[in-house]
Amino acid sequence: MSEHNENKENNLTEEYQNRENVQETSETSETPENMTENKTEPDWEEKLAQEKERYIRLFAEFDNYKKRITKERQDLLRYSGKDVLESLLPVIDDFDRAIKELEKGDNSEVLEGVRLIYTKFFNTVKEKGLSVIEVKPGDDFNLDLHEAITQIPAPDESLKGKIIDVVQQGYLLHDKVIRYAKVIVGK
Repeated sequence: MSEHNENKENNLTEEYQNRENVQETSETSETPENMTENKTEPDWEEKLAQEKERYIRLFAEFDNYKKRITKERQDLLRYSGKDVLESLLPVIDDFDRAIKELEKGDNSEVLEGVRLIYTKFFNTVKEKGLSVIEVKPGDDFNLDLHEAITQIPAPDESLKGKIIDVVQQGYLLHDKVIRYAKVIVGK
């Protein structure tokens, strides 16, 4: 039995020494002194450069995302009342027509009352960002602000391509057109 134990001990000792040798060789083979500098250095530098580039791009994309979301949120708040204001535009048109008709008559008290109500109403919607697109006959036609409903022969040469008459007033909500001014253009 002792012989068997001795053999077992020798085998374990040999196995332990073999493992130590393998560990020593693997540790020494992984040290930078044993590596060839040409093969590993560029690989690590390339990988580092790639990861750095990837990080920079990811950071830039996230920054752009934050800016876009912030702008969208601001626009949403800024133009949130657009539908309500658009639905009130016919009421403003009716006030304008009523004031024009009352100016033809001789009832100044009613005209003054309607003007006061109109002014109060218009100042309220103006506080929400609504403004009139200023258009008068003789102005240049601008596709960004005007909608030509028809063209008529110009009464004189200076009015060709210019606005002859304003049929319906246009409106802006902050800096966006919510209704184009409907105009007649000279040809």
